[in-house]
Amino acid sequence: MQRPLLVIGGVAGCGKTTLAAALAAALALPFRDGDDLHPPANKAKMAAGQPLDDADRAPWLAACAAQMAAWGDLGGVISASALKRAYRMALYAAHPGVRYVLIAITPELATARAAARPGHFWPAALTASQFAILEPPTPDERAILVDAELTTTEQVAAIIAALA
Repeated sequence: MQRPLLVIGGVAGCGKTTLAAALAAALALPFRDGDDLHPPANKAKMAAGQPLDDADRAPWLAACAAQMAAWGDLGGVISASALKRAYRMALYAAHPGVRYVLIAITPELATARAAARPGHFWPAALTASQFAILEPPTPDERAILVDAELTTTEQVAAIIAALA
């Protein structure tokens, strides 16, 4: 199997970081938590209960794309919501091998999971704002969809099977 470049995306609380780290370990690829690439101003804005707009996300998307480009053919896994098609297009442009994985989750479960994360900068009340901007991937994106209610092990297996 070619060494994949994967963006694990979805709304807050869907399990992006957990899945991305597990998938990277299973595939022996580097992992990066996309949250670490947000500028401090973005984290402060979200912590204050304000959703980010496209201008706020631009430097973050550029940093995520730069990470994907740096990994290149060696592969890697990054967790990054990439909820809008335009955001994913910016990531796809980083390297021809980039693939997007969307973790599908209900608003109720995502909100409950976000509320249960101690010490995280993201307030659960902002979860609805992510569903409001979510643009599901279109067939031309060759995205992989996994269910948030599967175990992480089942999700990893489903993604590996889809990549084969």
